[in-house]
Amino acid sequence: MTYMQELYLLVPLAPLAGAIIAGLFGHKIGRAGSHWAAIIGVAISFFTSLAIYQDVERGNIFNGGVYTWLTSGATRFEVGFLIDKLSATMMVVVSFVSLMVHIYTIGYMHDDPGYQRFFSYTALFTFSMLMLVMANNFLQLFFGWEAVGLVSYFLIGFWYTRESAIFAGLKAFLVNRVGDFGFLLGIALILSYFGTLDYATVFQHAPQLANQTIEIITDEPWAVMTLICILLFTGAMGKSAQFPLHVWLPDSMEGPTPISALIHAATMVTAGIFMVARMSPLFELSETAQSVVLVIGGITALFMALIAIVQNDIKRVVAYSTLSQLGYMTVGLGASAFAASIFHLMTHAFFKALLFLCAGSVIIALHHEQDMRKMGGLKKYMPVTYWTAVVGALALTGIPPFAGFFSKDSLIEAVHLSRVPGAVFAYFCVLSCVFVTALYTFRLLFMTFHGEPRMDEHARENLRESPAVVTVPLVMLAVPSVYTGWQYIEPMLFGGYFGRAIVVRPEYDVLARLHEEFHGAFAFVLQGVTALPFWLAVAGISLAYYLYRVRTDLPQKIRERFDLIYRILERKYGFDEFYQWLFAGGARRVGGSLWQVGDVTVIDGFFVNGTAHLVRLASVVIRHLQSGYIYHYAFSMIIGVFVLLTLWFSRP
Repeated sequence: MTYMQELYLLVPLAPLAGAIIAGLFGHKIGRAGSHWAAIIGVAISFFTSLAIYQDVERGNIFNGGVYTWLTSGATRFEVGFLIDKLSATMMVVVSFVSLMVHIYTIGYMHDDPGYQRFFSYTALFTFSMLMLVMANNFLQLFFGWEAVGLVSYFLIGFWYTRESAIFAGLKAFLVNRVGDFGFLLGIALILSYFGTLDYATVFQHAPQLANQTIEIITDEPWAVMTLICILLFTGAMGKSAQFPLHVWLPDSMEGPTPISALIHAATMVTAGIFMVARMSPLFELSETAQSVVLVIGGITALFMALIAIVQNDIKRVVAYSTLSQLGYMTVGLGASAFAASIFHLMTHAFFKALLFLCAGSVIIALHHEQDMRKMGGLKKYMPVTYWTAVVGALALTGIPPFAGFFSKDSLIEAVHLSRVPGAVFAYFCVLSCVFVTALYTFRLLFMTFHGEPRMDEHARENLRESPAVVTVPLVMLAVPSVYTGWQYIEPMLFGGYFGRAIVVRPEYDVLARLHEEFHGAFAFVLQGVTALPFWLAVAGISLAYYLYRVRTDLPQKIRERFDLIYRILERKYGFDEFYQWLFAGGARRVGGSLWQVGDVTVIDGFFVNGTAHLVRLASVVIRHLQSGYIYHYAFSMIIGVFVLLTLWFSRP
């Protein structure tokens, strides 16, 4: 094994070692020992990822097996790594955001009795995501895929004494199983048609199956590649919380804020986006699948953003923002702008983690109060939290020169140039979403940090800035939220940054057409401030300022005037109630029927109680014969002898 291969192994194994030490030996090494074990493990992973990234920059790409788990005929099931620009970028982003979250957790979870357990889970979560992004085959991809889902269940339900946390964890687990079932079917189809789970082999032979069809239920033929891509995307819909499998993500706010940041920014929800980008050689062979991805992304982007407008829980506003931004990334994937989606994934990881950790800083200061209606005026008490939140808000809104402007505007323009069916609808959704995003983002900022303080007297007297262990990660995340757009827009989108890691057919290459109008990052900014998305963002900020700083009485009047729309948004379009009634309620009804028919009627009624009734009836008859009187027995004997003689003499 070469030196670089040892480094590849170190990236996922260092967090795994930290998780094992904190989890199994946390009671012996104490709280400080546990957090140092996890943080050092993730830090080693981050710095090793940086070294690997530099090596890939020099043109050194690795694709090979590390360990053969099973051989079945000609098929090998391996643990292997594919280290190229796509995976190296994801490794750096995941490990950096995870490191910041781990450091932040020391301050946020300081008094929690599950301190050691939490660090063990977060380090294990990082290991799972790294195994996913480094995979060179579908078996390892599926392992990482399921591992992040399992650990997210532990983390969302971390405070297991809360009924709401238990429900949220179970909900996330079950909804993801729906998507994962489709994902597993897609992998099974790949194995069936290609005879291997190795990425390189599958991608190489994929064009040969471009025109092959399969009959599923009826005689209607389906393109094999379309079916594979849609099944794989079903898995992405679950992990990346796309409509209609989005319902679990807002409820994941029941977990501690650090894990909310980790799930929503760099791990788990980005797994689906990364997977589709990695599978670009397959998705490029099916326009139908691209269209499905495009439309689903557009619906998620706009309709989830609208819900954020009526949320009062500070974490849920940011959660619905994540749903919306994931919709942006999905739209980019459907438009074949895979590089733009990964670019937005990267910038979003920084400013979304920043916003979540800012929300957590506020929650700490207000003794775990999350209702924005009970906040206000925090700017003067928490200046570091406020200014870093401003950076995150401007990046999310897409105001130049912050990172979100470059990635979001690139996606919008790419969708505008797309000719995939559904592109017009998706363009309308992402364009409208710019205004809505600015409105709910600055609504959060104004309600939380501006105006008169609305918290109780005790909370106001104890208001202070969070400790350095909390604010330093905020500053560290604010830096890339500003500069990454400037630095990476040209190489990532137009400079062949990903090389052969992402494949786009010439007829779908919207970024090549966008490149014709690109004249550098500075010119992109100048052009952006004259474009419609920028002015929609300004309009959203202005409306938020007017409603929540100037005419603070208007939001209530608007709510009363448009009560029906408000209630629809507040109830999240009724999806939770519908799923609760149809699936949870339906499962209970089916279970109740099976219990009534199977257990009560068949097993208890027929087999158990039926046997008892039969024995009882037999005993009633036999009891009359076993009376205890001698003359009864003598009479029975005489009758018996008479019957025997009759039978004997009646024989021929």
